[in-house]
Amino acid sequence: MTEINSQQVRQVGIEDEMQEAYLDYAMSVIVGRALPDVKDGLKPVHRRILYAMYDLGLKPNKPHKKSARIVGEVLGKYHPHGDTAVYDAMVRMAQDFSYRYELVDGHGNFGSIDGDSAAAMRYTEAKMAQITNKLLADIKKNTVDFIDNFDGTLQEPEVLPAKIPNLLVNGASGIAVGMSTNIPPHNLSEVIDGVIKLIENPDLEIKELMKTIKGPDFPTGGIIMGRKPIKDYFETGRGKVKLRAKTMIEELDNNKCQIIVNELPYQVNKAKLVEKIAKLVRDDKVEGITNLRDESDRRGMRIVIELKRGVNPQVTLNKLYKHTRLQTTFGIIMLALVDGEPQVLNIKETLNHYINHQKEVITRRTKYDLDKAEARAHILEGFRVALDNIEEVIKIIRGSKNSSIAQERLINRFEFSKKQAKAILDMRLHRLTNLERGKIEDEYSELQEEISYYKSILADESKLLGIIKEELTKTKEKYKDERRTEIQDQGIDLELEDLIEEEEIVVLSTEEGYIKRMTLDTYRKQHRNGKGIIGTKPKEDDLVQDVQIGSTHDYFLFFTNQGYVHKLKGYQIPESSRQARGIPMINLLDLDLNEKVATIFPMSEFNDEEYLFMATKDGIVKKTSIEDFNTSYAKLIALSVDEDDRLVDVELTSGAEEIILATKDGLAIRFSENDVRSMGRTARGVKGIELDANDELIGMEVIRDTGDLLVITEKGYTKRTSIDEYSLQGRGGKGLITLKQTETNGKIIDIKMVDGLEDIVLVSAQGILLRTLVNEISVTGRNTQGVRCMRLNENDQVVGVDTVNFIE
Repeated sequence: MTEINSQQVRQVGIEDEMQEAYLDYAMSVIVGRALPDVKDGLKPVHRRILYAMYDLGLKPNKPHKKSARIVGEVLGKYHPHGDTAVYDAMVRMAQDFSYRYELVDGHGNFGSIDGDSAAAMRYTEAKMAQITNKLLADIKKNTVDFIDNFDGTLQEPEVLPAKIPNLLVNGASGIAVGMSTNIPPHNLSEVIDGVIKLIENPDLEIKELMKTIKGPDFPTGGIIMGRKPIKDYFETGRGKVKLRAKTMIEELDNNKCQIIVNELPYQVNKAKLVEKIAKLVRDDKVEGITNLRDESDRRGMRIVIELKRGVNPQVTLNKLYKHTRLQTTFGIIMLALVDGEPQVLNIKETLNHYINHQKEVITRRTKYDLDKAEARAHILEGFRVALDNIEEVIKIIRGSKNSSIAQERLINRFEFSKKQAKAILDMRLHRLTNLERGKIEDEYSELQEEISYYKSILADESKLLGIIKEELTKTKEKYKDERRTEIQDQGIDLELEDLIEEEEIVVLSTEEGYIKRMTLDTYRKQHRNGKGIIGTKPKEDDLVQDVQIGSTHDYFLFFTNQGYVHKLKGYQIPESSRQARGIPMINLLDLDLNEKVATIFPMSEFNDEEYLFMATKDGIVKKTSIEDFNTSYAKLIALSVDEDDRLVDVELTSGAEEIILATKDGLAIRFSENDVRSMGRTARGVKGIELDANDELIGMEVIRDTGDLLVITEKGYTKRTSIDEYSLQGRGGKGLITLKQTETNGKIIDIKMVDGLEDIVLVSAQGILLRTLVNEISVTGRNTQGVRCMRLNENDQVVGVDTVNFIE
């Protein structure tokens, strides 16, 4: 440690500093931005918006004020982030299709269920909604803690008093670092009844709670298919509910029918849904539809789907459920902050935390009212003594040179406190009348009753809980409404996938065409530089070719050397033990003679707005809409491949990403995906990188906004480099150095984008598999050798790598 200009300079390892800084950032996002608090169900931005409106006096009985004025107040005082983020959050709180109970009363264009954006903040106006009063009630009575704002000049509430269980009533969603939350909204009356039942019987079981709180109640209505998914998330805090649109079938003349859609699943864009149905009709994927109209107006939603004569409407409706968002899945993760710590909570734990919060709020409010009543009673006690001795009091005051001497004499003569003496000196002469004396006595008597009442609340928890029940009951009576989302007892017709538990799996393939799957839990984590454990035993003269990690419910796309793609579900790949070699892929896939699988790509679903971006050994790249692969055919043409070329990697993109390619000899190029136009499945592609003689492309990744590029070599060496060190270039260049190659570390075999929160899984040609932590790998510059990650046997080498995201 040295001293420079009277300041201490401490040397630290850059990897330690980076790790500490990233963890600080992660916790800042988790606690300060992305997750709601279990007490009031609000994220910081929403809490600050509501408190700023309260501070501005924008109560429900006051006029609206320009949204730009409110956003400016929030930015300047409490939330130093983007104005768009603040305005968007406020807009959502005003949308009746986003919030079950809107917290903002918006005036103007605040968007629509068709995906229309709200008008600019200078045009719209807003104020607190009526129910928002319940979130902020008694906030000035020391009911919650206040903390410094971002610059320490003001105070803001840490949470709101929240006289409604807002976390369950309005739900919440957010993505933090390494975790996310997605809590559905519920009916206010049901949740309040559930809270009251739990207060009356703390040992109440969750199955009894389900009789009161039926399940999610979405603002857009719809139908929840089956009660078991509701029971799952009630008990564990995690689950998936399937939502269907509410429809009806109308019979017309001439043996015709039409399907009427009156309600949509939550967060479904109506305009895009209508476009999707029209596209399915044009592409002959759904037959029998002759007309499609959106007749929605201010009276409600109405989408009309007219059918041909003789067409079975239920069959058509089932096809629409399958191919459109008339049926969706809402994944539930009830993750919230409990005393600043993220926790996944079941329904009973969530309600208990809310009850505890209300106990604290009522206790602090009662103490505040008690202190105020006792302080007033103390003053009145002084008044009573003064009135009993009024002539002497007047004489002391008259005989004093100033108020300070008068105050001191009163204290000495009557043993008044300073507050009592000052109040007597400030008392107006009209208070000396007999009528006013009677009022003082009456007020004092009332205060004694109030003090006795407040003390009884603080001394008796059952009385305190009774107040919570009484206030919640009044809130329910004022704001209750009917349930909007229907719950059907029967579930949807089960497919094979619904009978198989979803779990993470490892899929291993060999050069000779063998494949198998194992559960990821088979491989415990090891530290960097471990030897790993046996992942498979290939037959003699065969070597492991690839490793992929996905789910039993994921699609696995098999791209072959002849440019075809085959499709299987994860559970369709036979499960084997670590020592087994697997089964030939030809038994699962329709492979031609001399056709071999070049690469395997897992994906969870087919999103029509995404693309598959492909790269070949010779540096050729192309992108194709994922919709072109969403067919019932098990085998399709994926791309045209030159005779000596082969597909190396496939990634899922939005169509406007940045791509990085890496070569075997240690070069990498970063370019915009916009440089590559979308092509059909049979197209060859365009040049992505200029390769030297004997060099070849080995890997490709989609660049995230933050993170590092992980480079893996054949001899088990790895290194992490900040993605910022790779400047953006045009497609088709030679790229930049990404690894200092030596005899020790060998050639690059793959690259991965990482953020340090993943596990990395490496597999060797001899079937040894190692699972370790990415954050044990140092962050270094581009032109460095890296560190040993896996100790290999003689004549063995790393051939495959994949990453696993995890939350612990």
